[in-house]
Amino acid sequence: MEAKELMKYKNWAVAGDVLNSSKYAYKILNRLTEAGYNVRGVNPKDDQGAVCKSLKEVPFEVEVLDLCIHPSKGIDIVKQAKGLGIKNVLIQPGAESEDILSFCRENEITAIEGCALVELSRLE
Repeated sequence: MEAKELMKYKNWAVAGDVLNSSKYAYKILNRLTEAGYNVRGVNPKDDQGAVCKSLKEVPFEVEVLDLCIHPSKGIDIVKQAKGLGIKNVLIQPGAESEDILSFCRENEITAIEGCALVELSRLE
């Protein structure tokens, strides 16, 4: 599977600093929303209640997790994804690690390294 194939799924969660307009997680969340995707932001450090603190708080079944967070925190989110039955992870540049990739392989989670912004621009 390639990153472009993930774009057919409509229910997404973006994990990262989705409230900081200078961060890619924020840009990805907003572009997915503008493109008509059903998407929620996930940030474990959010104390304002503006976004979900975990994948468990997302109010719909997530088809694709967009990982745009430091790998040391990303592995915990990928483990949450496994527990929730999320089978597709798009790993943004810089969010990858061998631990995350190995965990996904061992747990039959499709993990693709790529960029949602690039894939969205190809749909236009």
